[in-house]
Amino acid sequence: MGEDEKPGLGGQSRDKLIRSKEKWAEEGRLLTGAPDPAHRNRLPPGQREVKTWPVLDLGGQPDVKPENWRLQVLGLVENPVALTLTQFMALPQTELVSDIHCVTAWSRFDNRWQGVASRTLLELVKPKPETRHVVFHSYDGYTTNVRLPVFAEDDVLLAHSWEGKPLAREHGGPVRVVIPRWYFWKSAKWVTRIVFHERDRPGFWETRGYHNDGDPWNEERYS
Repeated sequence: MGEDEKPGLGGQSRDKLIRSKEKWAEEGRLLTGAPDPAHRNRLPPGQREVKTWPVLDLGGQPDVKPENWRLQVLGLVENPVALTLTQFMALPQTELVSDIHCVTAWSRFDNRWQGVASRTLLELVKPKPETRHVVFHSYDGYTTNVRLPVFAEDDVLLAHSWEGKPLAREHGGPVRVVIPRWYFWKSAKWVTRIVFHERDRPGFWETRGYHNDGDPWNEERYS
């Protein structure tokens, strides 16, 4: 076990956690059958507003020290990069305010993020014309996928701070993905690798019964 790893749940406990979420998908849990594609309501169907920020993970929270953090951006790009946190922080910075919508039915409004916009990263690495999909890889082995246009939206960023403070470990620090228009399982914590592909490659939850896109207003919770 490396210095940036932390023991998580034991195998049986972790499997039980995953199985419980798979059962949600099998049962269609939390679905209201009343999608809101026009976004008439700020709160997507089936969601409730919370003031706290609940912590969800796969049973372990990698302890990635800032000096050891690396971000590789590779695949179908003209200019693959491997960034230290110092190099990442030297990129143009942005601040955005957005909501969180978790597939477990809670939403938190008006989160203030600081980080690097996805468009800044795209300008740096220059995806090749055949690129259609993006896969995020995390330090805990988690993966999730989005289409390239989703990653390129103007409210997407790689966040290192929340509410003016460095992003806490339990919420994905040092750096996490933030894709606010989609259920938050698409916003990978502890991101360490972003890979561009021509073909889709569904991630951890997408291969376990969850929707391949994840639009909260269309209730795309499950496949």
